[in-house]
Amino acid sequence: MSTTAELLVVALRADAGGRLTAAREQALAAIAHGVGGFVLFGGDQDAVRAFTKEVQQRSRTPLLIGADLERGAGQQFTGAAGLPPLAALAWLGDAEALRRASRLTAREARTMGVNWDLAPVVDLELADDAAVVGTRSLGADPAVVGRMAAEWITACQAEGVLACAKHFPGLGRAPLDADGQAPVVRADRDAMHATDLVPFRAAIDAGVASMMTAHAAYPALDPSGMPAMFSRELLQWLLRQQMRYDNLVVAHLPTAVRGTPGGDEGEAAVRALAAGCDVLLAPNDVPAVIAALERALAERRLDPERTRQSVRRRLKWAQWAAPPNDWRRPTASDAAWGAQLCDRVVHLVRGAPPALPQVVEVLYVDCGAEASAYDGFVDTLRTAGHEVRPVDEPSPADAGAPLVVALFPGDDAEHGDADAQADVASRVAAVCASASQAGRLPIVALFAHPSLASAVPDEVPLLCAWTGDVAMQRAAARWLAARRG
Repeated sequence: MSTTAELLVVALRADAGGRLTAAREQALAAIAHGVGGFVLFGGDQDAVRAFTKEVQQRSRTPLLIGADLERGAGQQFTGAAGLPPLAALAWLGDAEALRRASRLTAREARTMGVNWDLAPVVDLELADDAAVVGTRSLGADPAVVGRMAAEWITACQAEGVLACAKHFPGLGRAPLDADGQAPVVRADRDAMHATDLVPFRAAIDAGVASMMTAHAAYPALDPSGMPAMFSRELLQWLLRQQMRYDNLVVAHLPTAVRGTPGGDEGEAAVRALAAGCDVLLAPNDVPAVIAALERALAERRLDPERTRQSVRRRLKWAQWAAPPNDWRRPTASDAAWGAQLCDRVVHLVRGAPPALPQVVEVLYVDCGAEASAYDGFVDTLRTAGHEVRPVDEPSPADAGAPLVVALFPGDDAEHGDADAQADVASRVAAVCASASQAGRLPIVALFAHPSLASAVPDEVPLLCAWTGDVAMQRAAARWLAARRG
């Protein structure tokens, strides 16, 4: 069994029912190869708890078990608390709420056996013509983002769960459309040091356990033009030597593959480890990647001592993480606080919203999701005593009857795609015009970053709920129901 296998962290996905049955078989096969961990996507809370207990018991080495929990443990796991995105917490400006959100996330994760939260994002919102980091970002001010990121990291790791600052050295300036190639950040060296790198320095000072690399290239920092995950200049000279970071450096292997000639997964893994990465997330073909790493060691393309350092780093942090236990287990009051936090960040961007009648028509402007994706919004309105009628177009009604337009713009529009944003704006304008012709008063509930308010006509009342997560759908519905006529 190869020790290089310990540097691989396999991605596992639950089925639509929240079960991990198929993932379990995949996990046991990966454990037989000696992998160092798993990243989980989805699953019922109880199923995740049983799964993590079994795989830890079966593995010969302590495992890192991670998940993207930028918006609370409910972002991935049913039964756990969903929380507002980082941008909403930054907008709120409440440091104690930020810390408590981080603690709640970590506590729920730990009780499920998830010991690694792949958060926070510390990329800055810097350029109008760049891919929008959107609701994942803590903002544009480097000092403020650094301070908030440090608060998040400290609170998370105080609960025995690793945090992960991403994406080094910063994606806030990365252009959206790179034609399948690694995007290139053109900022000069001084600008990068004065802005983009500031939150990463704060994360290092806070003792962050792991740092994820960006997939972009930074010619001002590395003239070779290598993407960050393949850049020795960025990872070994800048990050390790100048910034004195000595914890885990993580690369997302599928992204690395896109930046590798021929799309060879094994070659991408070798290049990332040779550049200075320690752990590779989401390998597709585990045996093939292990074989490629072993060949690279035998051919001295990988330095044996540096590889051993990576193995030791991964083991150190897997041993450091708190085991699953009921110590400081989240309570019902914690869950209620999480819902209240979601309520606090829902806000009216403009206009005066009409009072809702007992019968509410809801029209969705979305990116083609299944109808069940909106159950949180509809069910909460119904629980509040409203009869909800989803409609495809405004129907004539008594003059002034309100129409709720639920706007879910989709990832392309949220990430700065100009064509997608124009399409959303066109669709919303058509819906609002049709509502006016039918004698209806529209109010738009925006389930995205408030920067997309420009997609909604100025005269239309606009409510911002930040994301389309179930927790934020429920919060938006509670906000509207509180204004019942």
